[in-house]
Amino acid sequence: MAVESIAKTLGTGSGIDTTALVESLVENAFANKNHLIETQSDTLTTQISTVSTLKSNISDFASALASLTSSGSLATQPTSSNTGILTVTRLPGADLAGLNATMEVRQLAQGQVTSSPAFSGGSSTVIGTGKLTLTFGTATVADGVMSDFTAGPATPITIDITSSNNTLKGIADAINAKKTGLTASILSDSNGARLVLKSATGASQAFTLSGTGDLAQLDVGKNITSSTINSTAQDALVALDGVEAKYPTNSISGMISGARIDLVAASVGTKVSIGASSPTTSISDAVTNFVATYNEVFKAAQAAIDPITGPLRSDPAAKDLVRQLKSLTLTELVPGASTDVPSKLADIGVKTNRDGTLGIDTSRLASVLATYPNDVEKIFAGSAGLSKALSTIATNAASTKVGLGASADKYTKAQTKLEEQKDKVLTDTEALRARMTQQFAAMDSKVAAYKSTQSFLTQQIAAWNAQGN
Repeated sequence: MAVESIAKTLGTGSGIDTTALVESLVENAFANKNHLIETQSDTLTTQISTVSTLKSNISDFASALASLTSSGSLATQPTSSNTGILTVTRLPGADLAGLNATMEVRQLAQGQVTSSPAFSGGSSTVIGTGKLTLTFGTATVADGVMSDFTAGPATPITIDITSSNNTLKGIADAINAKKTGLTASILSDSNGARLVLKSATGASQAFTLSGTGDLAQLDVGKNITSSTINSTAQDALVALDGVEAKYPTNSISGMISGARIDLVAASVGTKVSIGASSPTTSISDAVTNFVATYNEVFKAAQAAIDPITGPLRSDPAAKDLVRQLKSLTLTELVPGASTDVPSKLADIGVKTNRDGTLGIDTSRLASVLATYPNDVEKIFAGSAGLSKALSTIATNAASTKVGLGASADKYTKAQTKLEEQKDKVLTDTEALRARMTQQFAAMDSKVAAYKSTQSFLTQQIAAWNAQGN
């Protein structure tokens, strides 16, 4: 007889609710074990969640600081007294302390620009087929006509023009497809369409273009007057502290160490002052934000290892994270710094409160920033200083060998084993319920038989007694 059928008939013989009795006995048999498993499961869930939160907190903190320091906003920035003539940009990792120079922009770099005769048929005008030969070099130009040209070392470039691309537009596309640095476009007005060619900046980017057959209509070169040279290829001409130099582009790197100069306009005789501005306000704000974020991260970690209520009170990785955070104010952040300059957070006015959180001595911070701006800047250098120290703490915390990463793995494995225990308890529970159900069914059957016999005997005795009367 199936267990379900047996369960339905339990108690019919004895009159006892054996179904409820079996259920009560089974539940009581596993009550302590189930309670222990549920308690352990809740604990592990809390531990896993807390570990994840701490890892995320320290990782996000380190990433945010790294992003801030690498942005350059906490480093000395170059300045220009006339941004209408030139701008100056700090390059990553540059030390611009003490930068002081003057620059005169005498000439901007530009490329050669030419225009062909106007074709009344527009961009779809068929020019012809054959070959175009493009040569780069240096040129002398006067009144829109090239009077001299010296070819450069590069091999001339040949462009094939066939019936598939022999229109003005097709020729422009064929030139662009060569990707030589020469840009071709079509300029249309009431007179028709012209082929406009423009090279990259620099004196060496002058060019000639010669075509075979009808393509000669587009020729550009020495003493050719059919095409007009609208702009002459030339280098930028600047003077730094009176020393003249040439550059092929208007964006100059290397002239001033650690800075890029972008030329905006030429102004002969105008000297632009280039200097540096220390980011004292930005660093002061960064210290304030750092301390506020640190305190949030620290309080969460401290609460996690609270000896009474902390879910990670016995976790060595969590305790080590708190230890590393506590030591941060006294960590040497500028290796090799002399003893008389600030190199630690404590040196710039970041102090540790009695509860482990940080505070700021604003007067000391202002004084140190005013006296040692360059040294404080090194503490907040990108990929170094404080950013590097905090990233190291975050890396240690994420370690799957000794950090919170290892703790997360341990708790997750324990939770998996607990699930296996749950499954076993469930199997054992069902086995006990089935066994007891069968046992009580057998008992109930016997009780029913006994009651039947008892009823028969009672009736027989009653009959005997009646006969005796």
